[in-house]
Formats: sequence, structure tokens, C-alpha cells
Amino acid sequence: MIDRVVSKKRIYILDDEVITVRRLVHALSKDGFEVEGFVTAAEAIARISKQPPDLLITDVRLTDGNGLEVLQQVIRIAPQTMVILMTGYASIDQAVQAIKIGAFNYLAKPFRLEELRQVVLDALKTAGHLRMSAEQASNDPDRYGEIIGRSSVMQDIFKTIKQVAPLNCNILIQGESGTGKELVARALHATSDRASHPLIPFNCGAFNEDLIANELFGHEKGAFTGAVSTKLGLLEAAKGGTVFLDEVGEMPISMQIKLLRVIQERTLLRVGGVSPTPIDVRIIAATNRDIEKMVAAGSFRQDLYYRLKVVMIELPPLRQRQEDIPLLIQHFLTIIAAQFGKPVPVIENSFLDTLISYPFPGNIRELQNIIERAVALAREPMLTAKDLPPDLFFTDTRPQPPEKASNQLKVLEQEHIYEVYRRSGFNQTATSQQLGISRTTLWRRLKELNLVPDKK
Repeated sequence: MIDRVVSKKRIYILDDEVITVRRLVHALSKDGFEVEGFVTAAEAIARISKQPPDLLITDVRLTDGNGLEVLQQVIRIAPQTMVILMTGYASIDQAVQAIKIGAFNYLAKPFRLEELRQVVLDALKTAGHLRMSAEQASNDPDRYGEIIGRSSVMQDIFKTIKQVAPLNCNILIQGESGTGKELVARALHATSDRASHPLIPFNCGAFNEDLIANELFGHEKGAFTGAVSTKLGLLEAAKGGTVFLDEVGEMPISMQIKLLRVIQERTLLRVGGVSPTPIDVRIIAATNRDIEKMVAAGSFRQDLYYRLKVVMIELPPLRQRQEDIPLLIQHFLTIIAAQFGKPVPVIENSFLDTLISYPFPGNIRELQNIIERAVALAREPMLTAKDLPPDLFFTDTRPQPPEKASNQLKVLEQEHIYEVYRRSGFNQTATSQQLGISRTTLWRRLKELNLVPDKK
């Protein structure tokens, strides 16, 4: 039985097998959805550009492309559209890649219609929740777009975003991996005068120099072997919008020179081209590296650095904004529970206290993964410390010796045991072998250091 909340949603089916398209269109239309079918990526993308659906279900292998490419295009032109991929060539790597890019789910053919119906329902309910959350966020002082934070440092960042978003200036976002740099870029774009035009992300660390030039600048027909037609680069395709250059610190020096020229002249040369092409884009760059140190070391151009950081936004690591952790936990619990079709669990103090005291080397991304794991594996309506990964109880923070351990030799022994334990990847067997003691003795020493997780 289809929920009334999602029964009138628009769904597009894309598959190069006409029979499959007809079958799925018929099945989902009977459920009350408005469904259209397509057999080529070109016609589906053209339709999505004019009228984005609530959900796209696409095959991975198509006659004129593949589903991963379609997914990337949909993210650019219709970011609110949920995407489910299906394929007869199931592979874990492909599934992981699809989810990382932004697919809601992934189905391996052959699948039962009931299985598809459930995934469709989950996707549309999640989409509805996200839209509702976005509307609520506009009136929530602890949120700015998709960014959540009650701490003073995050409130200051919200003010900065609100102040500079309408300005047509380049912005550099600096922060550790997993701190939400892309979310800040999206918030800046969404509240700017360019919001009705594309926001195109590009990871500078994922390509070599030639591929970066080809992706950013495009190429002319015949520029190199295989260039059978002219291709627009991302800087040109984002006309009127924003290009988000992630991991800009990884860009080769020679490419930095080309990017600097583009920023200065507001024109670009496609690979193999002779005539400059004008561009109209805003550049938002991000890095997890210390660019000033890179400039001093000569690995990043100073002139490009100053061009990019007209405004600098520095994101704090999660360990420096602990008061935001409960908010983030509740946010992820709500989103992930809806995605999994589960009720939102209650959290016990032991669950919350453990996470608040954890240093989060992976920052918000790591917290999200921890919550996703806990919700997926939870068998009870309440989450406790037992639902957390065991390695969370072992941190890189050096243990504090007990107050009664006044003997300096005892303290040194404890520190040495901890260091060996940490270097072994918290493997008790390997640690006992390296120290030349029994596992029982090691266990007692670890118990003294509070390094044995509670298994109750």
C-alpha cells in the first residue's frame, strides 16, 4: 500500500530495454505515481532539465552513456531529484561509487517489484523529510542550509556566510577533512544571486594535470586522439553559477598558473583552442592543507592564493565544537532512520557521553558513519555504548595515570604499554608478544588504564 504522502510524486524510468521501461512504468503507475519512461540518456536528461522528477530510476548500462554519468548530471541540474540505480552487472565497487556520488540506493537485476516499491517509498520519504528539514532550517538559529551548529564559532561562520554570499567574490574554505567544506560552498551558492544557475564541484586531487585542464577548460574537436567532438569544460558549463574547487592545494603548479590566468582575465582557452572564451563563474575553493605554509615552501603560488582567498572561512574540527555533537547526532539519527525505514531511536547517556569525549579524527563525516552503523545494526529502540564501534573506546590521547600512582616507574611502564598497544593497532595478542608478557597480565594492565571496553 503506497503512502498518501508520496503517492502523487513524479518518477522517471531510464533503461535501454523497452520491455523493462514499460514494465516499471506500468507497475508504478498502478501505485498512483506519475511515471514517464525513456530509453536513452539524452532524452531523459532533456526532460529532467525542463521538469525535474522527484525520483529517477536508471540502469547503469545505457546505449548512449552510463547511469553514473547520468547521476552526476542530475546532481548538477536537479539536485533535489533522488536517484536509484539498477543493473544486471552487480558489483560492490560500482555500488559504493554510486552511493558516494550521491545515489540513494542501488538495485541488482533481477529484482522483485515489491523490492523496488520499498526502495522507491524510502527514497521519496527521505526526499520529503529533507525538503521539510530545509524549510525548518530557514527559521532555525542552529542551522544554515545543511550546516548545523549552536557553538559560538559556528554561529560566527553562519554570519560570515550570510554576509559574503551575495557578494561576487572568490572564497577559500579551509578545514580538516570531514568538517563540511562542501556544505559551506553549497550554502554560499544557495544564498547568492547565482543560485538559479549550476553549482559544479570538482576535486582537484583526483586527476593529473592533463585531465584537470580537460575537465575545467574543455577541449576542441581533434585536440587529441579520441577528441571526436568539442567538449565544454566545467568552468564554461557553470555559466552564471559557481565552481567549487575541492582540494585545491593538490593542484599542480603548472595548472595553478593556468587557473590564475582564467581568474584574472575571466576567459579560458579550451585544450587545442586558439580563441579565448569568456566565462562568468564564481570560484569557491577548499583545502584541508595549510596553504600559507605551502606558499612559504613554494608548492602553492602566492598570487593564486590571494586571488582565491578574497574571503577566508576556516572551519573548526569537531573536537573543538563539542556542544554541537548532540545536535548533529539527532540530525543524523532522523535522516538515517528515515532512509532505512526504521523508527528514530532514543539515545542513552552512555552513547552520547562516549561520542562527546571522542576526538573524531574524521570529524563530522566520521560521526555520520558511526550513527549510520549504529542505526543499521540496532536491535533495540534505545542506542547505548554497546552500539558503538569497539575502537571508539581507544583514542590517540595518552592515558592519564591513576592519582594514586605516585611511583614514576609505574607511570613510565603504563605509558610504554599504551604506546606498544597503540602501535599494534590495539591488538592484544601482538602487544603481549612484543612486551613479553601473557595476555592475562596485559589485560590487567589495560584494565588499570581503562583501555578495556565495557562488554556488558
